[in-house]
Amino acid sequence: MAVVQWRKENGVAIVEMCNGPNKMNQIFAEGMNHCLDEVLEDTDIRAMVLTSTDEKNFSQGIDVEWIGGKLHTQENQDVISFMYGMNNIFKRLLLFPVPVIAAINGHAFGNGAILSCACDFRFMRKDRGFFCFPEVDVSIPFLPGMIGFVRKAIPEDQFNRMLLSGQRMTALDLETANVIVKACDDQENLMAQALDYAASFAKKRGIFKELKKRIHRELVRIIDEEDPEYIDALDLFVAD
Repeated sequence: MAVVQWRKENGVAIVEMCNGPNKMNQIFAEGMNHCLDEVLEDTDIRAMVLTSTDEKNFSQGIDVEWIGGKLHTQENQDVISFMYGMNNIFKRLLLFPVPVIAAINGHAFGNGAILSCACDFRFMRKDRGFFCFPEVDVSIPFLPGMIGFVRKAIPEDQFNRMLLSGQRMTALDLETANVIVKACDDQENLMAQALDYAASFAKKRGIFKELKKRIHRELVRIIDEEDPEYIDALDLFVAD
């Protein structure tokens, strides 16, 4: 069964994470990359909405149990490949040649929150789910690229507190902080608002791609040049 799937609606690609809490491991990375490949090939697509089919979760982030198991059995290369695979997904979303809208329908924790930050715009339902970066509580430091993605989406005054406190934010909190476009009443309203917003774009892919490449040039450099320093050394955890 696919962990990520997509469908087309009026020229908008709706990419759905469909594996419960949508924890990120090697299978998730492969599935997401495959969907992005297919969406990219369909030249009729003019916008993309990223969401989840789960009733409670957008994504709970990295599958720490999967990573821990791989490290325990010394399958280190699988973890390294996964980290590069997730960086590739974040970078692809960042530079995707159509507008990418995250419809956050439930909890977005850690890498799940970063996934939404890699998108161009965010909507979130206000009747369910929290948005937070719990890495400070589980001793997992962000890669430089991850920090760049968060800083891209979250104003500086909120960025520092959220990263250092692990504070859980509601959709209304995020709307007030200008992290999301809209806090939506419920699931139906979330998808309606996100799809309407996505459909409002009718731009050529070439200009969208070039604008994103220029806007995010420094973040791409950090991902390509600075992240490998930590990924290749598997410098992913901090001892207490």
